[in-house]
Amino acid sequence: MQLAIFDLDNTLIGGDSDHAWGEFLVSREYVDGERYRNENDRFYRDYQSGELDIFAYLEFALEPLVQMTRGQLDNLHREFMQEVIGDLWLPHAETLIQRHRDAGHHIMIITATNRFVVEPIAARLGVDTLLATEPEEVDGNFTGRVAGEPCFQGGKVLRLRDWLARNADYERGEKWFYSDSINDLPLLQEVEHPVAVDPDERLRSEAEARGWQIISLRADEASFSAALNF
Repeated sequence: MQLAIFDLDNTLIGGDSDHAWGEFLVSREYVDGERYRNENDRFYRDYQSGELDIFAYLEFALEPLVQMTRGQLDNLHREFMQEVIGDLWLPHAETLIQRHRDAGHHIMIITATNRFVVEPIAARLGVDTLLATEPEEVDGNFTGRVAGEPCFQGGKVLRLRDWLARNADYERGEKWFYSDSINDLPLLQEVEHPVAVDPDERLRSEAEARGWQIISLRADEASFSAALNF
């Protein structure tokens, strides 16, 4: 059985949902605007350069979830989906997912962003499985801590291997992985079909050197269709 794996941010959507959620909280004045925006931007630059301290970032990013009830958070996220994520939607992403689905492949998103932020996005994309960084919950409320291994860099490999150990039919099958980020190099090296999607500069260099496929989900229809090769 075959597995099509996708990064989410800047791969299936045209932006970073984690950073955008922080910006959304600032715009709604749920956090200290200037301080929070500056830290959010700093951590995002660290991520882009491949130098993010994931535990420091998660301490920062999960803290606002503690300040509201789950009902408040869910209502706020619905507004976030309508006002922010809708503008980041990439129709070619849905086409690519459907093409894998038509081929009988299991569809997975694997993302460093926490599950609260990404689960509604993954549901809208209709994926079969979501592996994300898990924010700890106690009695239905977030604690501000992370549960288990963050789904980041080599942690994505560990989380995927753990999933495959529980779903052995997919362990033997071919796997595709689509990503834009140099942070995902460990997992791209793990699969039979690594694909760089609108890659950052460092990943593009790696993909070109290794002969990996490079595609764009922001390209025109003809260019996008011509790039697909499975």
